[in-house]
Amino acid sequence: MIDLMSIARTEHDGGDLFGLLSNLFEPTDERPSGYPEAVIWQGGNHDTVVKPVAHSLTDAYALLGTIAALDVLGLPFYAVPMWAQYRHDSKLASLAWFGNMNCTSIKWSTAGDAYVNDGNGGKVVVMGKSGNAALRTQAGVYCNVRPYGPITVVRSMPCLPYSQNRAVFNVSADTGIIHSEMNTPGLQMAYANRLFLKMVNDSGSLGRVAMKPTQAMEDGINAGLHSWLLQGTKFTVGRKYVIDGYVEHKEAVDRIIALLPDDFKAGMESWQGQIEQHISDTNYGLLLWDLIDNRDCIVLATDLDGDRLTDLLADVSDPLRAFGGLVAKHLGQEVDSAELWEQMGYTTGNGRDMTSVMYRMSGPPIYEQTLGSADAMLLRLLDGDESVGGTKKPYDPRIHFVLIRQAYLDANPDNDDLRRWFDEAIVTFDQIYAGERPGFIEGYKQLKSGITPWGG
Repeated sequence: MIDLMSIARTEHDGGDLFGLLSNLFEPTDERPSGYPEAVIWQGGNHDTVVKPVAHSLTDAYALLGTIAALDVLGLPFYAVPMWAQYRHDSKLASLAWFGNMNCTSIKWSTAGDAYVNDGNGGKVVVMGKSGNAALRTQAGVYCNVRPYGPITVVRSMPCLPYSQNRAVFNVSADTGIIHSEMNTPGLQMAYANRLFLKMVNDSGSLGRVAMKPTQAMEDGINAGLHSWLLQGTKFTVGRKYVIDGYVEHKEAVDRIIALLPDDFKAGMESWQGQIEQHISDTNYGLLLWDLIDNRDCIVLATDLDGDRLTDLLADVSDPLRAFGGLVAKHLGQEVDSAELWEQMGYTTGNGRDMTSVMYRMSGPPIYEQTLGSADAMLLRLLDGDESVGGTKKPYDPRIHFVLIRQAYLDANPDNDDLRRWFDEAIVTFDQIYAGERPGFIEGYKQLKSGITPWGG
C-alpha cells in the first residue's frame, strides 16, 4: 500500500515531494523527443504486451488520484513530475518534457495549478501562467475534442477570433502564422478542420461549424480553409455563410495551404455528410435543442467559442433536470429527475464526467481532464472530514479510472484482453462505490483488494 496521506501532507506543507516520489518510482531510459535531460519515472507491469501511457503528476487531489489509480491497476506507465511548484522551480521545462513524450499521455488540470508558495506564506503565479497554454504550444496541439452525450465539440487551438482591422492583417508565407492582434497558427486551423470533417464522415453525425467570418479576420481565414477542404468531397452544406471564405481570402489561405503536406487531402474525395455553417453565437441555442432532441452532432469552433460551448454543456444538464422536476411537480407528480433523465435516454451528467482529448500535429494524443476542486478536496482529506460535516459526499474518483481506460485502449486498440480486463475493473469499481460512498483512503484500500492488477 502506498502511503497516500504522507504524499498529501508533503505537498501541502511544501516538503520534499520530489524526493518522496523519486523513492516511490523508478527512473527510466525513456525520453521525450529532444529532451535528454528530462526527468521521467516508470512503474507498473512493463510486460511488452501493453504499450505504456505517460501520466503527468500534477497537483493536490489530482496527484493523489493518479498515483492511487495507477497503483490499483498495475498497468505500465511513465510519470512526469508536473505539479505547480516543480514547474516553477524547473522554469516550465517539465511542460516540454511531457508535451513531447512519444506515447499517448494523460494531463490533469486543477484550479490551483497556477500557484506556488513564495516562501513567505503567500501564493504567487507559476512563472506568470498556468501550465495549459504553454503545454499546448510545446506539444503542437491543434485541437481539443470533448464528447458530451450526443454532442462533440472540436476546439481549434490555439485559434482565437479577435482581429477586425483588415489594414494590419497578414498571413506569413513562411510559417502560416496569422499576424494581427494575435498570432494565430493557420496550420493548426487546417488540421482541426480536417479532423472535424473526418469525424463527421466516420460517425454519420450532423456537422455544425461555429465561426464569425464576417466579424473576425482569423475566422475569415478559418472559414476559407474549411471551404477549401470541402472542395472535391461529397459533403452537403445546408446553411452556408453568405460569403465563401476561400473566395474572399484566397491569397492568404493559399499561403497556408502551400505549407501543408502534399497528401493533406488524400482520400477526402469519398468523405460525406451534412454540414451546417453558423455564426458561433447561434450555436448556444442550437445545442440546447440538439441536447434535448438527443441529436448526434459534432461542432467545430475556435478555442474561445469552444470553451464557452463546452462550459454550457457541462452546466446545462442540471438546470434542465431541475426544470423537468418543477414541471412534474406542477402536474402533481414527485419524480427523481436524475432517474427520469436516464430512463429517457439522456447520457449527459453534470460536467464532471466530461473528458477531453488534445490532438497534436505530430505524435500521439494527450488526454486531459479538469479537477477544479482539487485543492479543496485535498484540504478536506487532510482535515479528516471529507463530508464537511455531512454536507458533502466523499470524492468519487471514477473519472480517473475512466480516463485511464480511454487512454490505454487508444494506445492499444487491438488488445481485446485489455479491454475485457478494464471493463471488469470498472464493474468492480462501481460495486465498491455504489451506495454509501467510501472515503478516499478507504476506497483506495477496497479497490486494491477488489481489482486484480494487470498481469497480477
